[in-house]
Amino acid sequence: MNKTLGLLIALLLIIGGGIWWAVKQSAPQMGSVVASTLDALQEQNRLLTFTNTSTATVTTTQSRYGLSAKKTLIVKGVMRYEVDMTKLTNDDVRWDAASKTLSVRIPPIEVAPPQIDLNSIQEYGESGILRSLTNVDDALDTSNRSKAQAQLVTQAQSPVLMDLARAASKKAVAKNFEAPLKAAGIDAVIVPFFDGERDKVGRERWDLSTPLSEIGR
Repeated sequence: MNKTLGLLIALLLIIGGGIWWAVKQSAPQMGSVVASTLDALQEQNRLLTFTNTSTATVTTTQSRYGLSAKKTLIVKGVMRYEVDMTKLTNDDVRWDAASKTLSVRIPPIEVAPPQIDLNSIQEYGESGILRSLTNVDDALDTSNRSKAQAQLVTQAQSPVLMDLARAASKKAVAKNFEAPLKAAGIDAVIVPFFDGERDKVGRERWDLSTPLSEIGR
């Protein structure tokens, strides 16, 4: 009985040693692959992760000499959601060897200025007399363009669209890390998240995970 127990303990020690050796062998590769991926992402500067087309309808009225003029502008704009990957640092990437989880804290999403679809522009004006006798048209156009851009940005920052952009960003970042790790034969679960979502990752797991700068290469 004691002999059998001794053999079992010896076997477990051998298996444990093998696992420890495998982890030690894979750790340098893990660190190198993740570091190279991070460098590649930083070199991209801005990562376009999501786009959305919105329509803005704005109206401006100007009054002069007892007369008034009004113009309405309808325009479509493509809104781009980007992540500045130069802000992604070693401190934002952590590895939990126990669960084989790579957590990546993504920089905040930035909404780029709208790209106006010139073919979509529609304008409607009233009071041609005032518009023909003065430069009120220029003032109306300038005001409408400013209002349209602001409206497109406001629409782009709606909770629904920002949620979609965050989901798309997490998917894009995960793929960027998954591909090289998979090619290197490293099995890892990628968990991208934004700063306010740390609870989804787990504060304890994040705090106990190893920063990229400490992962062996």
